[in-house]
Amino acid sequence: MALRLFPSRIDSVQSEWDSRGDSVPFPRTRLSPRSLVQRILLLTLLFASELIILSVWLDGDSLVQRTGLIGILHDWGAWILRCVIGFAAIFVTFAYLKNKTALDGISDWVAQIPIRWSLIAAHCSAIGIFAGLSFLLYGGGRSGSWGNLLAASWFVAGISSIAFAGFAFLSWAVWAQLIRSTGLLWAYASMAVVSACLVGNMARWLWQPASYLTFHLTKMFLSPFVSAIIANPATSVIGTQRFRVQIAPACSGLEGVGLVLAFGILWLLVFRQECRFPRSLFLIPIGVTLIFLLNAVRIAVLVLIGNAGAKQIAVKGFHSQAGWIAFSAVCVGFCFVVQRVPWFTTRQQSRESLGTATHNPTAAFLVPFLMILAAGMIAGATTGAGGFEWLYPLRFFAAAGTLWTFRRSYAGLSWRCGWLAPVIGAIVFVIWIGLDRFSNSAADRGVSAALMASPMVAKATWITFRVLAGVVTVPLAEELAFRGFLMRRLVSPDFESVSFRSFPWLALLVSSMAFGLLHGGYWVAGSIAGILFGLAMIRRGRIGDAVVAHATANALLAAYILAYHKWHLW
Repeated sequence: MALRLFPSRIDSVQSEWDSRGDSVPFPRTRLSPRSLVQRILLLTLLFASELIILSVWLDGDSLVQRTGLIGILHDWGAWILRCVIGFAAIFVTFAYLKNKTALDGISDWVAQIPIRWSLIAAHCSAIGIFAGLSFLLYGGGRSGSWGNLLAASWFVAGISSIAFAGFAFLSWAVWAQLIRSTGLLWAYASMAVVSACLVGNMARWLWQPASYLTFHLTKMFLSPFVSAIIANPATSVIGTQRFRVQIAPACSGLEGVGLVLAFGILWLLVFRQECRFPRSLFLIPIGVTLIFLLNAVRIAVLVLIGNAGAKQIAVKGFHSQAGWIAFSAVCVGFCFVVQRVPWFTTRQQSRESLGTATHNPTAAFLVPFLMILAAGMIAGATTGAGGFEWLYPLRFFAAAGTLWTFRRSYAGLSWRCGWLAPVIGAIVFVIWIGLDRFSNSAADRGVSAALMASPMVAKATWITFRVLAGVVTVPLAEELAFRGFLMRRLVSPDFESVSFRSFPWLALLVSSMAFGLLHGGYWVAGSIAGILFGLAMIRRGRIGDAVVAHATANALLAAYILAYHKWHLW
């Protein structure tokens, strides 16, 4: 119904723009439904890069004990930034999940509106003014009326730069139509973000009773496995003679409760037409209770791991990863139940739909890579001293098993390669090593010490699977995900219909930057590698060229690491 309203709305707005001379006439041909996604991605990349630079440069501690508007900026600036980022992430995610048809209609409209480069220039000017005011605001001790004026000007410059960039990529009329087509999603996203921030701040009052409850639940979970438990409720210390921990207020489980609560409420609001009420409301307390119990289980398992002698694994690996694993598991379970269990959903799961669901091209391209990430989380949870992952071979087996499961889905892909593929791999290797030397990185993440201290069999086994993963499973899984899926998905929702020889610059750059960010501190080298792997695939339209180039680079890197003991590259 909403889609039928687009033509009249577009025509009226187009007539208005034509009278102002701000646009070009609409053609009568069918347009590509990717323009909106491209504009939002460009806007996101622009804001993200600027935010990273500002976050590194500006130090909020320099505003401590300042009064007036500067003091308010110190107290609430971080929360406001969290609200803005959280709102953008929630709004875009749920708008895409809930309003795909309406967004395609808007995207056809956006395709005819050029980017306003004059506003881009205005954005750059505003950012320059913002940077200059930031230097004065964060670098000096100004206060009083002058400090208030400086803070107000700084705030106006920042808001102006955001507005200029937003309207450069999408006009005011497009933003208004985007808000209207998504209904009350903007209100739900605003309430969810503000509530999460307020609850997160106010939850400090609940830390003490929550910690008390978590303490006793942890003791209960430990009782079947430990005979002599050391438990001091006054100090929240619990454990054994060999290993004990203190349950700090921040570890009380309230953070996970808040995340699950916000996720569950927002899901039920956005997808309320597919949920059976009031039955679906039971999922909220179930999810909250489950994540709170899992937090106590996490602490109990942490104590058991430490008591078994693996103290470094307990403190450095399991402690930091188990919480996110539990939260991810609860959210995935919530989505599955609310969409698949008939008692909670109004969706009709026919036998025909269940039969056709087995063919999922997206899963074939993404699941191997996701399995590597999942195995990495588990391996990270068992990380020992110095951050060494003894369970790294788990990544190899997870990817290999998944690739074998979907092997028939890859039969139609071209796995051949030409002479240029290994040459590109060698070029990537040279670039990687050169940038590494330029950065003067020397940390080996504990790999060297841990390997040297391990038995020969364990050492050889770990290195073997590390090389096998880098040369075989990782190139296959990552090229399927980033070049086979993401690069083509940015061109069309029906990514299988997009030729491997298509050459859209935006899709190549965005997928390459995403690939680079996957490599952490080596994101520059990773982004360059992604571009070169993409070009290798585009040249002949064969994913095999990208895989061979990737495998060659990793093989040369592995040989270099083993020959010169540059363990930090792993």
